[in-house]
Amino acid sequence: MRRNFKLVIEYDGTAYHGWQRQNNTPTVQGAIEAALEAMTGRSVVVIGSGRTDAGVHATGQVANFCIETRLTSDVFANGLNSLLPPDIVVKDCVGIDESFHARYDARSKVYDYRILNRPIPAALFRQYAWHIKKSLDLEAMKRAILWLKGQHDFSAFEAAGSPRSHAVRTVMGVNLTEKDENGYVIFSIEADGFLRHMVRNIVGTLVDVGLRKISPEAFRNILMSKDRNQAGITAPAHGLFLRQVKYESQHTSGD
Repeated sequence: MRRNFKLVIEYDGTAYHGWQRQNNTPTVQGAIEAALEAMTGRSVVVIGSGRTDAGVHATGQVANFCIETRLTSDVFANGLNSLLPPDIVVKDCVGIDESFHARYDARSKVYDYRILNRPIPAALFRQYAWHIKKSLDLEAMKRAILWLKGQHDFSAFEAAGSPRSHAVRTVMGVNLTEKDENGYVIFSIEADGFLRHMVRNIVGTLVDVGLRKISPEAFRNILMSKDRNQAGITAPAHGLFLRQVKYESQHTSGD
């Protein structure tokens, strides 16, 4: 019986060259496909909701795979977690309608970017946040991110070589948390799609606002310019997390 399974996956991207399978290079997709082959004895293609770059993490990546099997979703979840390295975990596995496609059916994605804003770096969790020593003006950054909401051409925050037909994306929500007791700040953004390095380029430019190198109004002008050369640096990959992929309601098929 041919079945379609939906996975929700958490991974530490530190040791991987991103999500997408590559020859002779460790990737998250490659590790999951190898584990499925070990379980089933067959080559299985795992479709992710989208790529994450080398060093980027995920707490809610979504993928699906189709296979002729009588195994249940629980068996796949337990089997995968027993075979995968400890930095990749299947948080959920469910049987789903055969039409479900993790990439094409995604309605929006939510990314978080973590910044450690204090003079002293961290020993623990140093691989999961960008350390900024100088105090950031969070109120100015909060004013700047409001310009991101809505539909815009995000060419100013697009890395060269981004695979796309156009650079227009719709941002549904943005948020910047207050600094917690340990100095961590989280920038969150939800959009219907993202260009290559878009979030990291936005964060690099937002940090310029926080350091008072540019004003919130200048941030808006950079967005409207569609010119990558006017924007800030690309923030390091290790602060970025794919938190959630949202879909229209899908009916699971049961086991």
